[in-house]
Amino acid sequence: MFQRWILGLGVWGVVIFAAVFVAATLVLAPDWPLAVAAGMVYGLWAVPIVLAAAIVAASLAFLAARYLVRHRVCAALAANRKFAAVDNAVTEEGWKIVVLLRLSPLVPFNLQNYLFGITDIPFAHYFAATCAGIIPGTVLFVYLGALGNTSGGPLEWLFFLVGLLATAIVALLVTRKAKEKLAEAGVDNPTP
Repeated sequence: MFQRWILGLGVWGVVIFAAVFVAATLVLAPDWPLAVAAGMVYGLWAVPIVLAAAIVAASLAFLAARYLVRHRVCAALAANRKFAAVDNAVTEEGWKIVVLLRLSPLVPFNLQNYLFGITDIPFAHYFAATCAGIIPGTVLFVYLGALGNTSGGPLEWLFFLVGLLATAIVALLVTRKAKEKLAEAGVDNPTP
């Protein structure tokens, strides 16, 4: 029913979905369920939709942290040793740390947007690193949603399951490598 309604809205359905995704990200709500839902509604065509919405949301949160609520974000993170480690690593390694943190579940995606806004990284570097770093997770969540909407025969299910397994393995390997690199940069201490 929801799928029929949102698809019936055409391009406005995409706009509404993107607006909800951006709002959820800005208020620090988990947005991965929305990526899964998008996969269920739009299939694999949801990948560019979710990527665009996530990039807009991440950019808005970064800019808000940098120019509107910097003092609040700094105050909230002042005594956090993990943030201090991230800040030092970003100062030294810039975009590389942004990409690695985007690939790692060490710090939640929505919180990262605000966190990076109060570091010294230039917006252009943050933007490019975010665009690259969110692709694996987005593909995985959208793929999960698309898999849940598969109504084809056994061959289609096999295709989706093999694709899901491959995507999950790649995401796991990338996450593991990102954690190793973050540990080398001193950003692996989970205690605040």
